[in-house]
Amino acid sequence: MLRSDSSWRDDSPFGQIYRVAIREAEPRTARCYPGPVTTGRDWTEIEVEAIVADYFSMLAQELRGVPYNKSAHRRALRPLLLDRSDGSIEMKHQNISAILIEAGHPYIRGYKPASQYQGLLSDVVLDRLVTDVALGHLAVEFSEAAVHAPDVGDVLGLMTKPPDLLESARLAIAAQKRRRQARTIDYLAREARNRAIGLGGETLVVKYERARLSSLGCDTLAQRVQHVAVTLGDGLGYDVRSFASNGRDRFIEVKTTQLGPMTPFYMTESEISFSAENHECYSLYRVYDFALRPLMFSLDGPVESTCTLRAIQFMALPR
Repeated sequence: MLRSDSSWRDDSPFGQIYRVAIREAEPRTARCYPGPVTTGRDWTEIEVEAIVADYFSMLAQELRGVPYNKSAHRRALRPLLLDRSDGSIEMKHQNISAILIEAGHPYIRGYKPASQYQGLLSDVVLDRLVTDVALGHLAVEFSEAAVHAPDVGDVLGLMTKPPDLLESARLAIAAQKRRRQARTIDYLAREARNRAIGLGGETLVVKYERARLSSLGCDTLAQRVQHVAVTLGDGLGYDVRSFASNGRDRFIEVKTTQLGPMTPFYMTESEISFSAENHECYSLYRVYDFALRPLMFSLDGPVESTCTLRAIQFMALPR
């Protein structure tokens, strides 16, 4: 889970130039994050360039809303690779998803992020983010689009289990703390500022909570569910006031994305503090795949206990 670095101008050309300089100053190596890749031989630079180009081609189509066939892409990619198995190709695509998530960039939903990856792959992906201007424009349009949730028949069917957070994902976050990575435009931060997406997710959660309470025979409590981010204003530390079946308050913070369930999201210090102060009645609802078929999961209790936090921005005062 990440917090926004509002002090960095993510459209700054200097940021991109500085990033290119860093990447060119460091020769590409076969290092791995967060640990050594133990399955088979490392991919060559030619292979890595080929699979990154293939992934970015599919990603561009996905951001445009254009259907594509993964099997056809894999068949076209095979002649460029050194006898790699389907599983190896699939894992490399998942590695690319993990790198894009760390860079705050949209990724292909169908490739669940896998965080143990070759250092060379990270270099090639990050270089491509700098040079692929067309993809950058598509990512901006995707992050800032005024999307709305599709019609949902069974509102109660939206709730799912939280995704499993593998140990490799935890290690990747720890490794990210230890190494410097040149900044690109943070599209996940742009999406987080997209009020249409945020408001749509909150409205969906209000509908869900009213339906949940009604299904429990608590119609009076269902009518009292309040979208406080609208009625009282943003900045309270939560977005929706709901209730348990016994009438006890439930304070719900809603975080919404068009991407998958493993996508990091942003929390403010006040939101984290509120979750700690009200941990017995606090829940964070993560709404994902918002524009396609929205689903959600709930993390109950203080955010510091249910999520891995990484501080991005600090306030500094001269001594």
